[in-house]
Amino acid sequence: MTRSRAWALLAALVLLSVTTVAVVPRWPLAVVPWNLAVAAALLALARRSGLGWDVLGLGRRGLGRGLAVGGAAAGLVVVAYGIGLALPATRAAFDDSRAAGSVGVLLYAALLRIPFGTVVLEEVAFRAVLPGLVGGSWWRGTLVASGLFGLWHVVPSLGLSRANAAVGAAFGSWGAPAQTALAVLASALAGVAFCGLRRWGGHLVTPVLAHVATNSFGVVAAWWVT
Repeated sequence: MTRSRAWALLAALVLLSVTTVAVVPRWPLAVVPWNLAVAAALLALARRSGLGWDVLGLGRRGLGRGLAVGGAAAGLVVVAYGIGLALPATRAAFDDSRAAGSVGVLLYAALLRIPFGTVVLEEVAFRAVLPGLVGGSWWRGTLVASGLFGLWHVVPSLGLSRANAAVGAAFGSWGAPAQTALAVLASALAGVAFCGLRRWGGHLVTPVLAHVATNSFGVVAAWWVT
């Protein structure tokens, strides 16, 4: 790793740490503009350190295949959610008090906060910039970035067992540290899956579409059940 990439990696980690610890939990109304600005800053750091658009998964090459694979992945997510909602055994998994609210609150979450306040930054950071700055083999970049993606979810995981009925029933007796560790592991594995989608699709748009479908349709399903 060159010195410029090492400094860019350090700056990226500081920006992400401040975002997840200080900004997102304390100023929820600022999440969308702040996270979009952080995503732009990360891309600027990556470009300044010498990473090209193709390395970041944002070049023109592969866009068509990326859209096709991402669309297919998003479709599978919707089908899986539909089956989960239809089966009584899995319907309870969508019972999450965080999704409660008016239709306006739902539309804001599904159409604005999640796509632009969550997915854009997470995909730019953990599937484009950090793997590129880490360098080395695909597995090296994937494992480091996905491990950091797991740690990124420490703060959001706090109180999860109280908000989600199924999680509370299954893991409520584990204690907060064990629940947080499980959330970090699950998020890291999800990060590996999204990195795999980016590699398969050949473009960052692939995991973006899958991620939006997973989170946005997930909150719609939770709102419907709750």
